[in-house]
Amino acid sequence: MNWTRIATVGEVGDDEGLAIKLEGRDLALFRSNGEFFVTDNICTHQYALLTDGYVEDGCVECPLHQALFDLRTGEAKCAPATQPIKVYPVKVEDDGIYVSLG
Repeated sequence: MNWTRIATVGEVGDDEGLAIKLEGRDLALFRSNGEFFVTDNICTHQYALLTDGYVEDGCVECPLHQALFDLRTGEAKCAPATQPIKVYPVKVEDDGIYVSLG
């Protein structure tokens, strides 16, 4: 796997998200319950940035129509979204947060 450093641990607080542009993709780095997750940043229902949404208990709520996505699996947990968001492998080494797109 190819890993790319995208942030440091201190750049994102618990239950927060950080928008990341990488290789032409709109990604979201989330921290929830002390864990880090990287997903696509665009809601699958309608264009909205998930990093503008509410993060709690390993899920993010879209700020536009309150669709809910599981940050671990990308699963759409409630309407109006029916399609999952893509999730990416993430790892933390020292103070760096890394993602693999491939």
